[in-house]
Amino acid sequence: MRGAGVRATARIRARDDGRGGTSLPVLEGDGPLAVRRTRGSGAEARVMLVGAMSGPLGGDHFTVEAGVAEGARLRVGSAAATIALPGQTKDEARYDVRLGVEDGGELHWLPEQLISARGSDLYVTTYADLGATARLVLREEQVLGRAGEEPGRLVSRLRLRIAGRTVLDQELACGPGAPGGWDGPAVLAGHRAVGQLLVVRPEFAAEPVTARVLGEGVAVVPLAGPAALVTAVAPDALRLRGLLDQAQGSFA
Repeated sequence: MRGAGVRATARIRARDDGRGGTSLPVLEGDGPLAVRRTRGSGAEARVMLVGAMSGPLGGDHFTVEAGVAEGARLRVGSAAATIALPGQTKDEARYDVRLGVEDGGELHWLPEQLISARGSDLYVTTYADLGATARLVLREEQVLGRAGEEPGRLVSRLRLRIAGRTVLDQELACGPGAPGGWDGPAVLAGHRAVGQLLVVRPEFAAEPVTARVLGEGVAVVPLAGPAALVTAVAPDALRLRGLLDQAQGSFA
């Protein structure tokens, strides 16, 4: 029987292999976090996160670290949605993501949705630290509750640093115990799916992205650096993915 407070860490390191491709000198995971290399494309290496157990549960602490060296290209996805569940204790669960991309490196961080099940309590942090000429596409999607279910408590923090300067640090709290108004018209407006798409490109420094609304529930905001943030809300995960895919296509 699973005990309370599982600790697990997955680590990925990507570097230029000197032959026009990307090698993965570090690819390891333990406990419920497994990492698998899949077929890449051109210079890009691809990795899949595979959950070997349910969770995170109350009291668990999962950490995923990914580093991309100069000239390397890495794409990371996940095999299935992550479901935050209540555990044997009432302790908060934590899921930390630490991303680093050196100058000239590129990372596409595209996991599946995080679902906050009823009775769960999860604090998620995603920290991305980039060099001045690094590239990043990062997608986060949170779904509040399974079909016909009230959500658990979910706090999600997203922070981005470029060349040592913080250009984004935001936090969203939803569900029982969250500050009042999270479900009101100024935040989710009754929607049960929320997502962010973070795009960092060196060329945005010379040609900043223009703030705009792409459609109902989705908007683009330029950041104080070579980056742009897309925020979207939708009634369900399928509609949310469509909005974020549309937004990503607008940067092509």
